[in-house]
Amino acid sequence: MANEHDGVDESAEAGEIDADDSEETALPTEVVDEAERLTRLAREAIDEAEAAAYREDRAELLDEHDYTARVREEDHDVLVVHPEEWVEDGTVYPEQIDDLDRGIERPLSGPGDPDDWEAVWEHNMAIAEEVEAEHGEAHGGNAEALAEFMSNHYAKEIEQATESELSEFVEEYYPRNVWPTDDQKAVVEESVELVDEFTQRR
Repeated sequence: MANEHDGVDESAEAGEIDADDSEETALPTEVVDEAERLTRLAREAIDEAEAAAYREDRAELLDEHDYTARVREEDHDVLVVHPEEWVEDGTVYPEQIDDLDRGIERPLSGPGDPDDWEAVWEHNMAIAEEVEAEHGEAHGGNAEALAEFMSNHYAKEIEQATESELSEFVEEYYPRNVWPTDDQKAVVEESVELVDEFTQRR
């Protein structure tokens, strides 16, 4: 497995980073999801040239939104995605940043992390598509958000989700990371129940 290296130092002492005074636009969840997918593919690649190609694709994707990424290996393998403006001469100064919420972290490993993350992603997305076909667009959108959550945060199939993980999705992940329609927001808890019912019938 190829390892990812980066040259960003987050521990240096203060230098001044100017925060952007313009209105900030949140990085779309689908962009973060794709960045994580490419990161996982890079980490799983045996050939370094293939790994480098995945990282280059990730860099180009994030650059379109003026973001960049690094993997913080010393902290149990965490993907950190943040605005490019946070980097000054190769160093990030967290204490000088006004809005840390613009930074996004995704764990890349954990007790539920399977060897084939891509298969888990495809499995969960297929369930979301079937839920949408059976119950409509609002429930389908919520099912897709749950599929992304279980794939990216726990690398587990939806039907393996615990009550605690489902509560985390509804109470923490959904309000912070999903931009639902009013219809989706109104039925998110029902959507989770429908996904559970669907997986039990399979």
